[in-house]
Amino acid sequence: MTGRRLRAALATTVAAAALGGCGIRSTEVPTDFGPAPSRVPCVASGSGISAQDGATGVPVQIFLVCASQLVTVDRTVRIPTEKVSTDRVRIAQTLLDELSAPPSQAAKQAGYATDVRRGLTVSGPQRGDPDVALRLSIRPEDLSSLALAQIVCTYADGAVADSDGTVVIGGPAGTPLLRYECTQAVRSRPGTVPPPSQTVER
Repeated sequence: MTGRRLRAALATTVAAAALGGCGIRSTEVPTDFGPAPSRVPCVASGSGISAQDGATGVPVQIFLVCASQLVTVDRTVRIPTEKVSTDRVRIAQTLLDELSAPPSQAAKQAGYATDVRRGLTVSGPQRGDPDVALRLSIRPEDLSSLALAQIVCTYADGAVADSDGTVVIGGPAGTPLLRYECTQAVRSRPGTVPPPSQTVER
């Protein structure tokens, strides 16, 4: 092999290694949506994206919005120990709090955002509800499409989901309950594809 060909081969190998180790998390969502925005890399770099500084506790995953898709982000949270609610409700509220927390500066620079607004609360089933029901302080249909997708997919991916991976969510007491599913289409296009849902009979 000539010197010129050897240098070309080494350059190709270095480029491939750089691409393989750039820190971009693998994803199962389709990526044929055109060129990626140059200022929205969705690269998790630094603890400001993956975890809260100095936090110790239970590892969880939440879904944030990046490049018009839902992307999982690792967090470490402390689960409250109040006895006024069940473990599922405490976990659900903790996840909701994480979703509504403004992304750190590092996360914003990497392109991460959330459409879940602060002040949302979640409670457990009311009389006549199935045991797995979770009721938000506002009706799910009053949430933005992105916020609903974030909540549904975060709940479906965690300990508050039903045994089949779906989540039963409603609004305040007396409003209908719906069983939601987080599909790959929802993760890929949360702004345009709503989570599939079915009415839950009480």
